[in-house]
Amino acid sequence: MVPLRDETSFVNNCDTDDEQRLEALYRYSILDTDFDPRFDELAELGAYICDMPIAVINFVDKDRQWFKSEIGLGFRETPLDVSVCKHALLQPGLFIIPDMTKDERFSQYAPVIGEPHLRFYAGALLESPDGYPLGTFCVLDYKPRELTEQQQKALKTLARQVINQLELMKINEEQRETLKDLERSHKLLEIEASTDELTQLANRRAITHALQHELSLMHSMRRPTSALLLDLDFFKSVNDKHGHLVGDEVLKEFAAFCNHEFRSSDLIGRWGGEEFLIILPGSNLAVSRKVVTRFREKLKTKPFTKARIQLSFSAGLVELSTSMSPKATFKRLDDLLYQAKSEGRDQVIYATN
Repeated sequence: MVPLRDETSFVNNCDTDDEQRLEALYRYSILDTDFDPRFDELAELGAYICDMPIAVINFVDKDRQWFKSEIGLGFRETPLDVSVCKHALLQPGLFIIPDMTKDERFSQYAPVIGEPHLRFYAGALLESPDGYPLGTFCVLDYKPRELTEQQQKALKTLARQVINQLELMKINEEQRETLKDLERSHKLLEIEASTDELTQLANRRAITHALQHELSLMHSMRRPTSALLLDLDFFKSVNDKHGHLVGDEVLKEFAAFCNHEFRSSDLIGRWGGEEFLIILPGSNLAVSRKVVTRFREKLKTKPFTKARIQLSFSAGLVELSTSMSPKATFKRLDDLLYQAKSEGRDQVIYATN
């Protein structure tokens, strides 16, 4: 339990306890939030049970008291120098002033000597589970009076319900943040699971799913799609001559080159080793041949790494057909690639299916 402080230290706002109290208050992120039916209903219930024209759920900030809910006042905050609730923070339980005009601490307060001429005050402490006073659930009247024992008990119960709501809101927010973190982690894992580590292109698993998806879209949208399977010519000689580190750099630069030169709608994946699969959505064989021809021409002028290595490739290009399964499509592409390599490399063999 946080020890009680004397009024001077609280009013001057300079003691360690109040800094810790404010930290406890700020953890709830409740200040300056919108009206909330959950709190408004509690305030209405407090006014009804205590038979009061005014009921307020308030939180005491560094230099103001702010009302999460108010019945009968018409404003949402006041400075601390006219706050009765700051005094209620200094003691546990219930703080009652039967007639503020007869209490020297409050008799000269503006709301007492002027509008709205407040007289009665009763405030139940809003205490955090770790013992910090955050504010009060208070009821007020324009005339001197008392609360019955049952009303006092009800007011303290309502104050505990306010804290319960705060805790529930904090837990819900923490759960939302946890779910967001899990979603972000899940997405990262999905990306990692579908991304080739070296080239950062889609891996074989991901590009296979992409081709299956395109086959389904061809059927539903009646749009043509082509696929290109290419193999970099004589890539083993790059590794033998320059080493595998340079070979890896060449593959990374080639992947970046593909991303730059193919269209933004094209899907590029590393099929394995120095083989790459490119899906060209919305492109029939004639359009795809133009795209691939332009890519080959650009590649001839592009040296890779500081070693200025020139690349060429052999490839099979096929227009997809909904009558062929993904497995049959991959087999057809592989056959065309083998034909291109066996016939001298540095060429593309085309087929309509």
